[in-house]
Amino acid sequence: MSGRSPDDDGDDGYRSRGLSTEAFRSSLDHLDRGHLASVVLAAVGAILSLFVASTLFPYLSVNHDEGVYLQQADLLLHGRLFLRPPVEESFRPWFFVDGAEGLYSKYAPVPAAVFALGRLLGGYSLATAAISASLVAGVVALGRELFDTRVGVLAGVLLLGTPLFVVHAGLFLPYALTTTLNVAFAVWYLRGERRESVRDAALAGLAVGVAFFARPYTAVLFALPFVGHALATAVRSRVWRVQTDTSQSETRGLLVRRIVTATIGSVGVLVALGYNAVVTGDPFVFPYLAFAPTDGVGFGRHALLGHAVDYTPELALRANALVLRDLFAEWVVAGPLGTVTAAVGLLLVFVVGVHGSSGVEGGGDRVRPALLAATYLTVAGGNVAFWGNYNVLGSLASDTDGLVHYLGPYYHYDLVVPTAVFAAVAVVAAVEWLRETVPAWLARRDGVGADRAPQVVVAILVVGAVVASGVGAAVVGARVAPNAGVTEEYSAGYAPFDDGPPEESVVFLPATYGPWLNHPFQALRNDAAYDGRAVYALGDTRELDVASRFGDRDLYRYVYTGTWVPTDDSTVRATLVPVDRLAGERLAVNATLARPATVTGTTVRLATDRGSAYLVGTDAGGSLSLSVVVEDGTVSVTGPTLEPTGSDGSVALDESDEVHVEVFVDTGPTGGYSYEVTFPVESRGGTHRALSPTAERCPVPDRCVPVALDDSGPDRGTNATVSDGSARR
Repeated sequence: MSGRSPDDDGDDGYRSRGLSTEAFRSSLDHLDRGHLASVVLAAVGAILSLFVASTLFPYLSVNHDEGVYLQQADLLLHGRLFLRPPVEESFRPWFFVDGAEGLYSKYAPVPAAVFALGRLLGGYSLATAAISASLVAGVVALGRELFDTRVGVLAGVLLLGTPLFVVHAGLFLPYALTTTLNVAFAVWYLRGERRESVRDAALAGLAVGVAFFARPYTAVLFALPFVGHALATAVRSRVWRVQTDTSQSETRGLLVRRIVTATIGSVGVLVALGYNAVVTGDPFVFPYLAFAPTDGVGFGRHALLGHAVDYTPELALRANALVLRDLFAEWVVAGPLGTVTAAVGLLLVFVVGVHGSSGVEGGGDRVRPALLAATYLTVAGGNVAFWGNYNVLGSLASDTDGLVHYLGPYYHYDLVVPTAVFAAVAVVAAVEWLRETVPAWLARRDGVGADRAPQVVVAILVVGAVVASGVGAAVVGARVAPNAGVTEEYSAGYAPFDDGPPEESVVFLPATYGPWLNHPFQALRNDAAYDGRAVYALGDTRELDVASRFGDRDLYRYVYTGTWVPTDDSTVRATLVPVDRLAGERLAVNATLARPATVTGTTVRLATDRGSAYLVGTDAGGSLSLSVVVEDGTVSVTGPTLEPTGSDGSVALDESDEVHVEVFVDTGPTGGYSYEVTFPVESRGGTHRALSPTAERCPVPDRCVPVALDDSGPDRGTNATVSDGSARR
């Protein structure tokens, strides 16, 4: 495969010809079309990223790591590595580690730093746009470096149609960024060898060093073939025997390049280890291992929070086979068609003998593309030892479960690059074959091949392009659709915040997935100074301390009904409920609970940290009125039709406590439901402090409907008020 060298662009531009029309036209004639195409494709990549981020992921994705990176980015924008929340238990974000100096992210800061730079320039999405543009430009450059301009440009086009690229173009995750750094390393390494350039060798070292800091294992797996080549060529040239005579200048240059790349790359490793020492206290303990010591590479028992598995080699091979199947069937350009095309490209290069640009020391034309092709082996093989590939699958028996169904096999993201490049090789070779074959075929057929051949070739290419584009669009659409469904559900859940949160507010969020912020509500994040328009805190977790810390802000609770599972095709309904602060020697919560006209029984349970009491209803049904009174260090429940059983209906309070009242309405042998009223209370020096309660109706246990969203009918309604004589918002 021929074409001009990628380094033939030295005479592009105006130079010193002046601004005459003739000089301008001459400069256009000499303009490097490859670079121009690269710029255009990079711009398309940036626009695509902004479009995906704003339309497909306006509330971020099902991967809650996005909120982690954006929280870390905000932390960096405030010039900090550690988060110091005003009430730690109420403000602990997802995947942050509790360290000696404060909370820190379990992830390396490189992706977050890039996202932070985008925010400085105008918005976080500018960072993902820049990453997408850079990756497209890098793939074009890699294709040009290994083959020619046609392959490079087409590889960039194919990358733009790759589902994994499209979906991740709008995500605040590290995989596209790390691949961009890896591609930059490959381009600069290959250029450095061809040009014998120390500058390019230095840039290669910088890229791989930063990639290591961002994602060490990912960077190592991609770099292995290039490292092997560097070592092999150094050994073969016997760099240790370099003399001072000029005949050894080429070998001395190789030695210098190796030293420069290794030295600068090692700086990235040292910076990563230094960062570890600062945040974890041990240079060899990475933050993700400080968070979960068995969440690493290798076989055996691995665990992350409550999820654990014995990751055996057999399980690893099975899981990775499924991941690779998904990658090449659904997530590379045009799915199976793209996979087959890339395989043909590999055969053309390494069997038929379609070579790339001029070889480097230590190998012929096949060596340079072989380095890229070898990443298939190192990335796929190395990931077998990483149990994350088991986790992304969810249930191994389901094709629609796990993060892989929505975001793809992102630990193998690097492999979209060789797939795009070698598929481009096959397409360009096919075009060349058509241009050579069709005229001869037509000449044999009717003797007019020379006249009709261009039109026939164009027609074949147009039909082929339309078919391939249709297949590619269908594959992309199939992978976008599940995420669009998730966003639709998110839109309903975040509806109370459509116009932004209330100004100068504190919003208590439910602990849906455990005691974490940003999990699952990663679109509702605090800034590092906790002084944004809204401050988000965990509900039912030291709420009174939060209310005191932010005494000048109004309080709200975010409540929803339904199940917060954005992948189950059912939406939730949500609202914001104002919360009152209360203080006094005596507090009272008065509730009216609707019941059917006839019930078989009503039971009331009052509970605090110190104990519980029970009451029963003595009436036949209808509305039930009760009062929950906090006074003299105790809490009691009274009502005109309630009678205590075995006590006076009161329970002692701790200094800091939570009052829980459950009313079970028995409607027959197969029926019944309950009401729950809960509020925090603090008793000190004869004064009680509380917040207005949450009230819910529970058709079945663990499936409760907040009163503010309950539309079940007049015999299921709830009305709860609280008073202390000086209630204030």
